[in-house]
Amino acid sequence: MKPHRLRHAHHPVRDAPRDARSEVFFKEASVKQVDVPTLTGAFGILPAHVPTLQVLRPGVVTVFSEDGSSAKYFVSSGSITVNADSSVQLLAEEAVALDQLDISAAKAHLEKAQSEMAGASDEAARAEVQISIDASEAIVKALE
Repeated sequence: MKPHRLRHAHHPVRDAPRDARSEVFFKEASVKQVDVPTLTGAFGILPAHVPTLQVLRPGVVTVFSEDGSSAKYFVSSGSITVNADSSVQLLAEEAVALDQLDISAAKAHLEKAQSEMAGASDEAARAEVQISIDASEAIVKALE
């Protein structure tokens, strides 16, 4: 499989600046399998996978290398494209290596977002807070 493109995260990350830089974790890399969380359910991508386009949901992307090692990343949202040539493009709005996340910061972020929901004055504000809650819950779940 080919390029896996993920952006840097803006969630509870240890000692990380909050910026909007793009970061490529895998490019032109040959990997054994990629497991992704999507709105229609989680699935694994192997070579010769049927072409597909899916929307990512908050959760963990696991990349299994040919040597048997694996790398885990938290993604907040984005898209995954599997092409007919077995290449994969994973474009995440926010992504970070799982080992860079802090569970206590994620829990604090979740509590703050939950308390903000009561004060959300309109539908757009509630939707924005709900996105933060969903992502924070997924981080906590991934780290527990």
